[in-house]
Amino acid sequence: MDDIHSKNINSLHSDFLVIGSGLAGLYASLYASRFGKVLLLTKSTLEESNSYWAQGGIAAAIDPEDSPLFHLEDTVKAGRGLCNREAVEILVREGVERVTDLIALGMKFDLGEKGLELGLEGGHSKRRVLHAGGNSTGKEMVQFLISSVQANPNIFIFENTEVAELISNGERCFGSLAFNLNIQKYWVLIAKYTILAAGGASGIYLRTTNPQTATGDGIALGFRAGAEITDMEFIQFHPTAFYTENGETFLISEAVRGEGAFLLNNTLDRFMLKYHELAELAPRDVVSRAIFNEMKRSGVNYVYLSLKHLNPDFIRKRFSNIYNASLQYGVDITDDLIPVAPAAHYLIGGVKTGLWAETNIKGLFACGEVACTGVHGANRLASNSLLECIVFARRAVDLARESDKWTDKSDNQVKDLSFILNPDSQKDSFIKLKSIISQIMSEHVGIVRSAYGLKRALEVFEKVASSGDELVGYYKLKLQNILDVCSLVARSALLRTESRGAHIREDFPNEDPSWKAHIVLKRDSEPLVVKGN
Repeated sequence: MDDIHSKNINSLHSDFLVIGSGLAGLYASLYASRFGKVLLLTKSTLEESNSYWAQGGIAAAIDPEDSPLFHLEDTVKAGRGLCNREAVEILVREGVERVTDLIALGMKFDLGEKGLELGLEGGHSKRRVLHAGGNSTGKEMVQFLISSVQANPNIFIFENTEVAELISNGERCFGSLAFNLNIQKYWVLIAKYTILAAGGASGIYLRTTNPQTATGDGIALGFRAGAEITDMEFIQFHPTAFYTENGETFLISEAVRGEGAFLLNNTLDRFMLKYHELAELAPRDVVSRAIFNEMKRSGVNYVYLSLKHLNPDFIRKRFSNIYNASLQYGVDITDDLIPVAPAAHYLIGGVKTGLWAETNIKGLFACGEVACTGVHGANRLASNSLLECIVFARRAVDLARESDKWTDKSDNQVKDLSFILNPDSQKDSFIKLKSIISQIMSEHVGIVRSAYGLKRALEVFEKVASSGDELVGYYKLKLQNILDVCSLVARSALLRTESRGAHIREDFPNEDPSWKAHIVLKRDSEPLVVKGN
């Protein structure tokens, strides 16, 4: 690395490099610290993640009247024929163990008169959703793990640090190149094992429940390093995000409908009864599509959620965050109709992994929303995501520490990234281009798609890429990441000529048995359609 010596460079070695500080990244770091030195990177702060904002809870069949088998059946049913059943079996079985471990470590979930208070959410046949702080489960779990991570002498935390690229020869990953604009430094981080836990990508849409930082950087990193990417057409829209005219939104948890809230259309009719036997508790793809249809029919950009018939004291206590947030917009959820509409919420696809969170690149693992483990199929069952984080984060570490002997051959893969530390005055240009992309994603790659719209989106992405040629350094890298992810979504959605789960094509409105398959994309390769679940 003699050719890149600079006062701005730091070179560090570790056993584990964890990229991302959501629940998957924190859990992986804490567990990996038992077996070696861990570098934990996050591009913002430890608290800024999709996990932190997760409201509903974490699903686990811990009730005596429940069982992992029931949980498996609900998950597979929601996944519309595309779940990897073996992966789901691991999720529901080991999920009980992981949740029990957390409780033993001191994680406090909400209690009721008979012990743990279990919620019911859409698609679940039993009450099995543990929650903490009412509807602040993600926040409580993340803060619980952060305190342990910060106190651990084997974990070295890098906040406000972004990864420019993974150090990879296409066959093995040796770590990453990272930078911190605030202090104008970048790092060559060499690691025996790299765990991608960088979160999702719903921030690429205009209307989203995600932080604006959730733009799929981890998927772009994996893609450029040679990792296989799969199921990118499946973007789950949360059915009930608070609606405002200016686009500001926040999540109205699935658990609100689990406690009995009704969905009403513009004429105040309870419409879900005509769409599904489970009505408001139908799987998310069904509810989102029903709301979309009702909005299209009425010409109004929202429907209503009504809790008027429920106990107001219970609602204020159980959903205190939602109650207080709604009051800021002049809505009392115990007495007023709540305007809601779907918003981009969760990326089901991602970096393709096996049952141990391993990718096709040796030394590279992926877990959490950045990964596609196969447990969600075509439509994620509510509150399975936090469970997936901890189950497969642990599995990633377990396989890594038993993996092949490692030889550092990273030298000829390292590049000079000093140019990235000079983000000039191009922020406005970048924001303008990102806004164009988000508009196109929402308009043509949203809840309902068509061949015309998807082709149009891909054309716009090419034009934006040409316009982005004038960008340099940091903003060029950020734009490339966003374009890579958006193109992966649009290309996959165009290829899948059917409607299944979270992917709805108005020109192919029915589910097609021949599409019981997965679309796998890899850099510089033709798309691969893999049959079976």
